Amino acid sequence: MTPFAPGDRIHLVNKKGRIYRLHLQAGGSYQFSGETIAHDEIIGLEDGTEIALSRGTRFFALRPTLSEYTLHMKRGAQILYPKDLALIPLWADVYPGARVIEAGIGSGALTIPLLNALGEKGHLSSYEIREDFAGRAIKNIEAYFNPSPLNDRLLVRNQNIYEGIVEDEVDRIVLDLPEPHWVVPHAVDKLRSGGIFLCFLPTVPQIEKVVLALQEAGVFESIETFETLLRPWNIDGRSVRPSLRMVAHSGFITTARKVKRIPKLTETE
Repeated sequence: MTPFAPGDRIHLVNKKGRIYRLHLQAGGSYQFSGETIAHDEIIGLEDGTEIALSRGTRFFALRPTLSEYTLHMKRGAQILYPKDLALIPLWADVYPGARVIEAGIGSGALTIPLLNALGEKGHLSSYEIREDFAGRAIKNIEAYFNPSPLNDRLLVRNQNIYEGIVEDEVDRIVLDLPEPHWVVPHAVDKLRSGGIFLCFLPTVPQIEKVVLALQEAGVFESIETFETLLRPWNIDGRSVRPSLRMVAHSGFITTARKVKRIPKLTETE
């Protein structure tokens, strides 16, 4: 297990589960309600180690999970939430070594799990027309990964994917943008046979347009649309009940598989 090092971003978690974010720096100091602890006392510790501040308040020092990092990172655009981020790489079947197209990058929330799924030998090209969004996303991505995947496994294109896809024979296309039906014709040309098209959309009218475009393209099968709901439960001894609040609708995931058809037989054949 790699110990904490200068430059790491960690979470200090108290007994109530409250999270306090900390960017470790050699010689730095953390202050909390009049108490302090030197960063050097945390650097070198293992993930999950309990620490004590100057007057005895205790925290657990933990590396943030991807879910926690996503919820607390700085945003340039609205992000996808963990319940959807967990499913998208699975339903897009993003595998180690895959060549993946993403649009748009937003704040980088989806980019990070895609990079995790495609591994060290895969490659992700992310299209984003807004330079400010791309800049914020790159900062979030580089704060999560060490070393940075930029220019090695990740290429950020300041281009409008509605106007075309540069790459050829890609394995997966994953879209989080308002009008993915405009990308379908490009997917016909650039997605390999057997490749998967996936998009995330918040409204039914948007779904109708993209599904119709996929059907009319004539080269997509297994077109599916679904949503996920997350209902936590409270477990306290014999008191077992659903939480009073749940994470309900956030958006729809639509997937389709590109296929290669054989010519139909004529009556004379």
